[in-house]
Amino acid sequence: MRYVKLGRTGLDVSRICLGCMSYGSPDQGTHPWTLDTEQARPFIRQALEAGINFFDTANVYSLGTSEEILGAVLAEHANRDEIVIATKVHGVMRPGPNGRGLSRKVILAELDASLRRLGTDYIDLYQIHRWDPRTPLEETLSVLDDAVRSGKVRYLGASSMYAWQFAKALYTADAHGWSRFVSMQNHYNLIQREEEREMMPLCADQGIGVIPWSPLARGKLTRDWEVETERSRTDEFGKTLYDTSASDRVIVERVAEVAAERGVPRAQMALAWMLAKPFVSAPIIGATKPHHLADAVAAVDLVLTAEEIRRLEEPYTPHAVAGFA
Repeated sequence: MRYVKLGRTGLDVSRICLGCMSYGSPDQGTHPWTLDTEQARPFIRQALEAGINFFDTANVYSLGTSEEILGAVLAEHANRDEIVIATKVHGVMRPGPNGRGLSRKVILAELDASLRRLGTDYIDLYQIHRWDPRTPLEETLSVLDDAVRSGKVRYLGASSMYAWQFAKALYTADAHGWSRFVSMQNHYNLIQREEEREMMPLCADQGIGVIPWSPLARGKLTRDWEVETERSRTDEFGKTLYDTSASDRVIVERVAEVAAERGVPRAQMALAWMLAKPFVSAPIIGATKPHHLADAVAAVDLVLTAEEIRRLEEPYTPHAVAGFA
């Protein structure tokens, strides 16, 4: 495994981050395809054995049970000081007007709840899952700064939003002397590259680590276009992310062609393309089969030629931004 500093911080993270949305109680939330503790344990162990030290979850994943599973398995198999735990806050966790969002009341309550579920006294990277237009930005940033100063949080991160919003958040934190965001977790892959227009240049300029979610486009880049999986049939959020544009299908076919020429699985090819981008720190991959992790780890050492990259990128056409909701 290779490691990289997360943005301009001194924090070392593996080039692959294990995303844990696939782990949780299937009867909690809207993800019936999630794996319970005993099913998830082998994958978290496999990640640790491969040298992955970076794990991402969220309070809203399976209503907190993803955090519980991640915390329990890491406590059994890892040294806390050697791993980087990231989680997120924003989504609906309970009924009522204060059951979601980024107010001081919600963040303080959800931070403590995440700490309890993860079984740790600090979170390495605490991220706002989305922008909250209902809460003053200064309120959100000030309470996040308090969380860092209290020792409960080491670093702050953000997730999908418009570049102008992220720039405003960085400027506001700097103006008040508050802890600023050090990472951006955004939607980015070979068939959704709109972030290259504004967000990626902003992150490069500001020294922000980029940790893309859905780097394999919910698996679309790893299989033939017509093939469906249990997750693709039941993942309602995933259905909102990708259209049926002709260019997407061509890109999926191009990944298959280039991967076949190199004699590697399609997942390795798509991840190697992303890892070649200088602004990307660590793509977040999900794993529900052993080869998912094996392919991701192998992709770290797969170096593509300029011609291969050109062929993979050439069919792309502009898309509507997806994933901010």
